[in-house]
Amino acid sequence: MRTLFSLVFILSMLLAGAQKFDGLAPTPPMGWNSWNKFSCDVTESLIRETADAMVASGMKEAGYEYIVIDDCWHGERDSLGFIQPDPVRFPSGMKALADYVHSKGLKFGIYSDAGWQTCGGRPGSRGREYQDAQRYASWGVDYLKYDWCNTEGLKAEGAYLTMRNALYEAGRPIVLSICEWGDNQPWEWAGPIGHLWRTTGDIYNCFDCEYDHGTWSSWGVLQILDMRKDIRKYAGPDHWNDPDMMEIGNGMSVNEDRAHFSLWAMMAAPLIAGNDLRNMSPETISILTNKEVIAIDQDSLGIQAFKHIDEENFEVWVKPLAGGDLAVCFLNRSAEPFELNFDWKSNPMKDPDFDFAFNFTENTYDLLNVWSGKKQGTTMKALKATIPGHDVLMFKLFGE
Repeated sequence: MRTLFSLVFILSMLLAGAQKFDGLAPTPPMGWNSWNKFSCDVTESLIRETADAMVASGMKEAGYEYIVIDDCWHGERDSLGFIQPDPVRFPSGMKALADYVHSKGLKFGIYSDAGWQTCGGRPGSRGREYQDAQRYASWGVDYLKYDWCNTEGLKAEGAYLTMRNALYEAGRPIVLSICEWGDNQPWEWAGPIGHLWRTTGDIYNCFDCEYDHGTWSSWGVLQILDMRKDIRKYAGPDHWNDPDMMEIGNGMSVNEDRAHFSLWAMMAAPLIAGNDLRNMSPETISILTNKEVIAIDQDSLGIQAFKHIDEENFEVWVKPLAGGDLAVCFLNRSAEPFELNFDWKSNPMKDPDFDFAFNFTENTYDLLNVWSGKKQGTTMKALKATIPGHDVLMFKLFGE
């Protein structure tokens, strides 16, 4: 009886001390994930070449740091139940691969699932959370994307809490990316558990569409933008709403890619690229490495944009920034050009969730066009411009 009491006491103390590793994501994480472009076709050589490309392309210098292998890296569990990588696809093992990624000054991420199997049918972590966390720590993992397939009978909050505690006990600081698609309103409970949480189902490489898979759908950029309302108040440093990985460079037009990147930055979203970094056009590189747009996403205040104007095919998004500055993004949802004539003085902007207000009759701001990199007047005069179809006009506003 005494032995049983001691075990229960030790376990309760361990659970009481468990928590997430704080301070790992003071700004939205930036990196790359294999799924959107490569799905299950992941190999050791792909990951090494992608790490090389992240450095050579200038993405590392721009702030991207995580190289994350998504589903299908798994082999079998060994006789003790520890997960192994697929020996054909990853012949050198995960520790050697993580070491290579680290040698480039980058961080290494991996994928698992809260259910019996991953979405791709590989071994999940259900019932093996502590073993898997120990294995990830021994490999040098820095980031875990944790999915929600094959989770029959589980409660999301409890399942993710278990993995959080397992990661903490393993002792290596690992970012926990909660990927349960927003089905269980993670923004209401995931702040103490993970560093970011998916708010929707999977993204698809189109600007305005739904891809119906039969029992579930993938969503275009605008559909995801529209899908979750009134959750911006839940996001901030170390706990981010995640509208899914980006599709820039995966087949949309340059205009659409530019709008996609702008909107994710305005939403203070994690900037996780999902294209082939080894074969990027100059336009794709230019979009993904735009320092002004990245700075808006990575702003230390950590506040998502709110919608100031919502018309049929025209929206204005406003993001408060540190130091009293702000970002304003004019979105043309239509495929046709939009003629903009925007009078700043007639458009005071008040944040519905936080104590920010911008009145352009009382204060004058300079306009920096973040895509041209040029100053474009002040808020003293009305802004007139043509916004191409499926594109944005985006500014940083700062006091004179």
